[in-house]
Amino acid sequence: MSEDDAPPKSAYELAMERLTAADREKGIETRPLTDAQKEEIAALRQKAKAGLAELEILRTESIAEAAGDVQKLAQIEEHYEVDRKRIESRLEDDVARIKARD
Repeated sequence: MSEDDAPPKSAYELAMERLTAADREKGIETRPLTDAQKEEIAALRQKAKAGLAELEILRTESIAEAAGDVQKLAQIEEHYEVDRKRIESRLEDDVARIKARD
């Protein structure tokens, strides 16, 4: 199939092509992940998923124990959000570190 026969590209595809070209001009090289990197990332994601599940269980138990105490419920939600963001941030940092390795 020649380019003339190809369907038109979506806005997303065009934007990705522009971003890739801009990265190339800046000297930013993308390379595929190795199998070892993929396995490490998968393990990190599984660990984060387990941590989030545990956090959710603890949150549910804490809400049940709060028995309608609005102030305590707000505190539980605040702690839950902080802990959830911490887990997600740590995952993102670790994945970025693995992707940056050669």
